Amino acid sequence: MAGANFTLVTEFLLIAFTEFPNWGLPLFLLFLSLYLLTVTGNLGMIILIRVDRRLHTPMYFLLSHLSLADICYSSVTVPQMMAVLLQHGAALSYSRCVAQFFSFTFFGSIDCYLLALMAYDRYVAVCRPLLYVTIMTQKVRLGFVAGAYVAGLFSALVRTVSAFTLSFCGNNEIDFIFCDLPPLLKLSCGDSYTQELVIVVFAIFVIPVSMVVILVSYLFIIVAIMRIHSAGGRAKTFSTCVSHLTAVSLFFGTSIFMYLGGNSNRSSERDRVVSVFYTTVIPMLNPFIYSLRNKEVKEAARKIVSSAKLP
Repeated sequence: MAGANFTLVTEFLLIAFTEFPNWGLPLFLLFLSLYLLTVTGNLGMIILIRVDRRLHTPMYFLLSHLSLADICYSSVTVPQMMAVLLQHGAALSYSRCVAQFFSFTFFGSIDCYLLALMAYDRYVAVCRPLLYVTIMTQKVRLGFVAGAYVAGLFSALVRTVSAFTLSFCGNNEIDFIFCDLPPLLKLSCGDSYTQELVIVVFAIFVIPVSMVVILVSYLFIIVAIMRIHSAGGRAKTFSTCVSHLTAVSLFFGTSIFMYLGGNSNRSSERDRVVSVFYTTVIPMLNPFIYSLRNKEVKEAARKIVSSAKLP
């Protein structure tokens, strides 16, 4: 490749959905509404957990940090997406692209680790209920959350350094809603095998390892539930896990589709739809998933509403 005339990329141009200019304002209003619901719902969940003593348990402690990560996770991408829609494209400097990529990976990794830790929490609650309080102490909870943040930071550093040691030259248009790995790989030039290998290996470490923890935890939970003699007891015990299972299925299903599916013959349109789902819809749905089927959260919400109505 010596002697080839390449222009190094110093900024990226986000052009997602710009081929449909008439959709710009309606989509902007839609994503603005979803973003406001995401922030309001997750912030409301954090406040509920903080003010209601009945929710001062290990599961809700982890859930409060999941809600915080979801707010940050969505805030990294959705405002940028709305700017692209309103301006029919948006220029992003190289450094801002790096910062966005790092932040998105950081909070996304934290989500992975927290969901795995919540599965372990459910395992202890169902399989070792008499030891739950002694196992899931405040010190252990704090250690789990600190570990998730440190692991998320390490994941983001490795993935970001690997992605941005690639060479980007020539075309700088990203047909996507933010700086993410699949569209960046399409813009790379030169030999990117080593970087792609590091990225894929690390994705295999983050996503499947978290899934192994979740699957093993639920395997033991299912065995414990099957040992319960009454159908009502089995249903009641399983109902404590339904919300978490729903959140896990949505998050990991889209993550596997995006990051472990290979980069060849990918459809930009399909990737954009999936990315909108996991950056906008899932963070918005999580508070509703954990509240609609959760008696404790609904009672805490009713208590706050009732106290607010009192003169």
